[in-house]
Parts: sequence; structure tokens; C-alpha cells
Amino acid sequence: MTNRWNLPDLGLGVGLRTQHFSYVLEHQPDVDWFEIISENFMDTGGRAEAVLEEVAARYPIVMHGVSLSIGSTDPLDTRYLERLRALADRCGAVWIGDHLCWTGVGGHNGHDLYPMPYTEESLAHVVGRIRRVQDFLGRPLVIENPSTYLTFAEDTISEAEFIARMANDSDCALLLDVNNVYVTCRNHDLNPTEYLDQLPYDRVVQVHLAGHTDKGTHCIDTHDDHVRDEVWSLYAEVQQCTGGTATLLEWDDNIPEFPVLMAEVRKAERFRQARHEGVHVG
Repeated sequence: MTNRWNLPDLGLGVGLRTQHFSYVLEHQPDVDWFEIISENFMDTGGRAEAVLEEVAARYPIVMHGVSLSIGSTDPLDTRYLERLRALADRCGAVWIGDHLCWTGVGGHNGHDLYPMPYTEESLAHVVGRIRRVQDFLGRPLVIENPSTYLTFAEDTISEAEFIARMANDSDCALLLDVNNVYVTCRNHDLNPTEYLDQLPYDRVVQVHLAGHTDKGTHCIDTHDDHVRDEVWSLYAEVQQCTGGTATLLEWDDNIPEFPVLMAEVRKAERFRQARHEGVHVG
């Protein structure tokens, strides 16, 4: 399936983390692309900026932010958006993404991804903000589905329906985090396949894979270990639905050596191959 904007299937990527700067520069590993946390490279100067410049000369770069606060009731931060756009220009970002959440209120950043209520009012609010951000950036915004641990009494729309309507009404793109789908569905006793079936796959331009911590009664999106089998199974479904899309492995805590990271992301290749061969991989 071709996505709405004909954005490329970049292949298999990993996050560019400071722990791996030296390895990446020295070995130029056989990875297809890198994702950066936008805020880690804004106005940084010094080594981070120099490393990004060198990496961007060899690999496609995707930006993934954590401070856009698209669901907040605060006014959009124009200065932040200017810095975001400038960073995208500097590194030649293929696209810019962030999360369906809010990160603060009253001008204060809580440095966390807080959940939104799923109501008609909040949907109209976030759609309007996405449109304004896209106009400012001059490109589609790529919004990631959250991992959630609670629901609101006021909710009137399911998360999957909210995301689908948000994408269609705002004309934004989607980053489908498969691990987040699993975590959310486990925490709220939902069927992950039914969740996936509601999404508009012509708007999915990127997929995330990650490890989580299973506490028995609930799951936590920790990004600190290998991808679990149940998430790989959902990834197989997603690959069939998208026809193949850019896939990134997130590993943000207890970060291993780069070859270990690459071995994990390369597991995704068999699922990408299976979509061409029409076979099921479990």
C-alpha cells in the first residue's frame, strides 16, 4: 500500500544515541536510517551537532519529538516550532514526528507524555492544532499512538477511532508504535487486532518496535529490552496491512552495544520479506 504522500519506505532504522556516536562514526554500520529525538539536537552545538551533520551526510534522518504537546490547552510554542523547522532543514529530515499527548500546562514542561481524554471536544482541539503545526512546518506531521495506563470517565471515543479520525480530519501522517498498541490493549483489556483493524494504513509512514515490562496485571512501555514475541506477532499483521513501511527499533534504557541493537532490528527483516512471499511468520 502506498501512503498518502508517497513518502519512502526507509527500511530498518535505529535511534541515534550518544552512547553509540563513536561506533557509528567509526564503523558506518549497515543500518538504513537513523531517528533522532528532536530536542536532543536543538541548538546544541558542539559534538552532538557535529555528529548529526556527519551522520546526516550518509544516512536518512527522521525527527521524533517529545515536547510538541499537541494536546495541551497552552498556545502553540512558536519559538519551539521555529527551532524544530530549523533543525529539519539542517539535517534534511525526511519527516517530523511527535506523540498524541500533552506534556505540560501553564508554560511548564512536565517532561512526560500525558494521556488525552478521547472526546469530540478534544478531537476537534487536537485536529486544529495539528493543522496549524503542519501549515507552519510546511509538511505533514507524523503523530504516534501513545501507550496508556488509565482512561477518562469522560471518554466517548475509542483510542483507535480517535486516532483514525484525527489523521483523516487533520490530514496528518501516523507513526504506528506496535509495542504501544500491545501495552495499551493489555492495560485496558482490548483486542489488539481489532485496534489495528480500525487504523487508516494509507497514513502510516513509520512503525516503532520496542521492549516492554510485563508486571502481570499491567504492562509498562520501558524500551529497555528485546521486543517480545507478542509484539512481533502484531508487527507481522502491520506489515501485511501496510505492504511494508519504515521500521525503527527503540531501545532507550539499559542500552546495549550497537551490534546487539542491530541484531534485534534485523529480526524485522523476515517479517518484511514475508509480506512479499505471502507467508505467515509467527
